[in-house]
Amino acid sequence: MGLGPETIDGNTMNVGTSKSKARKQILNDDEEGDGGESRCWIKFRLFGSCLSSRSKVDSSVSGSSSQYAESESTNDTSRCQPLAQAVSSSTNSNIESIPSTPKVDEELRIASQLRKFSYSELKLATRNFRPDNLLGEGGFGCVFKGWVNENGSTPVKAGTGLAVAVKTLNHNGLQGHKEWLAEVNYLGELINPHLVKLIGYCIEDNQRLLVYEFMPRGSLENHLFKRSLPLPWPIRMKVALSAAKGLAFLHEEAEKPVIYRDFKTSNILLDADYNAKLSDFGLAKDAPEGDKTHVSTRVMGTYGYAAPEYVMTGHLTAKSDVYSFGVVLLELLSGRRSMDKTRPNGEHNLVEWARPYLGERRRFYRLIDPRLEGRFSIKGSQRAVQLAARCLSREAKLRPQMSEIVEALEPLPNLKDLACSSSYFQAIYAARVNVNTNARSGVRLQPGSLKNAQPTRSPSIQNRSHASPYNQFQSFQSPNPKIS
Repeated sequence: MGLGPETIDGNTMNVGTSKSKARKQILNDDEEGDGGESRCWIKFRLFGSCLSSRSKVDSSVSGSSSQYAESESTNDTSRCQPLAQAVSSSTNSNIESIPSTPKVDEELRIASQLRKFSYSELKLATRNFRPDNLLGEGGFGCVFKGWVNENGSTPVKAGTGLAVAVKTLNHNGLQGHKEWLAEVNYLGELINPHLVKLIGYCIEDNQRLLVYEFMPRGSLENHLFKRSLPLPWPIRMKVALSAAKGLAFLHEEAEKPVIYRDFKTSNILLDADYNAKLSDFGLAKDAPEGDKTHVSTRVMGTYGYAAPEYVMTGHLTAKSDVYSFGVVLLELLSGRRSMDKTRPNGEHNLVEWARPYLGERRRFYRLIDPRLEGRFSIKGSQRAVQLAARCLSREAKLRPQMSEIVEALEPLPNLKDLACSSSYFQAIYAARVNVNTNARSGVRLQPGSLKNAQPTRSPSIQNRSHASPYNQFQSFQSPNPKIS
């Protein structure tokens, strides 16, 4: 994100005497015992890529969307990539246009509760955007942890006051400015426990920054795909339920309904108790009003999550979000990414791989993350698979509303009928382990060899090279999960 050297150099700041003293105190306190040379080089590497990251650029090309998608990195879900769209001259007039120059005063609707920060204040709050404070990198810039006064904009010593996440914005491209405006305008007005709280903003010369509440457990993406311990089943269902409540609020409860348009695991953040909150409203759009059935717009989003009818036509509806929710629900169930080219042929696209199992009640277990080793509810997983199938219907009108999804998910986190307690599912799991082991060793099983699989206990850590993290504990417990 266009953070140049002048951004990092504290000597360029021009602030009053009191703020200079505050800056000195904050930076000195933060650097004591730091051992600067011992900082992790990985963070510096990420920070370097952050400096050069690009803003999203709309893409309108001829040809199929699948051809475009093949050229994208399918494993990078932290960025929201534009989806290609075959656009005819007849549809161009309906597509949103980018203004030649930003008209900030006319476009910015500032909610009264938002705080206005100066650039120097946020620079101090994040310790000059130090790599040590880097939380992550998104499609529009880097996010840094900072600390500000509980009731104001003054930066304070690390570990005191209010912890915040400060998102910077790329400077190259007006589209980034548009998305910054959308974020302020939507999150400034939309208040809900399942949306990340926007605390304030900074608009100063060409600087555009946003200040959010700090979410201590990070993104769902990290927990599902980048942690050694698998996310427990009750937590997965809790996350699905609270994320669904966020979308239901946007679609059915907000004063002016909103289509989120970018629902994916990297945009679902978790608080200390694993409650999910939606973040990044840069692509959000007002839902159609009156007798309008859809919004015509550029096809933007992340490949693998976008609804097929939206990719083909550019017609955006609330049911587009429902499809994306179905993809995320599948990711929660399976532990697989929506797009993953490291998997065998035929399994790159999660939805296409899963479709044969979605409609067959007796084969649903093939969709469940094997790392759970049977620690999932049989009834709950069956209901969740059926719900995912409805959300992923190719016919948009057959998909449920988000309020229906919330109702269906409500009981799932608390179901206790674990598959590992069933001899039938123990046998299935044992057979599945044998198939995977033989596949890796090149052994080919004869037809019907799985029919006589007997219930067995999972191998112990000592006898198994790929032991489950669950077996490291007699009773696995996530940190302070409050299932409600």
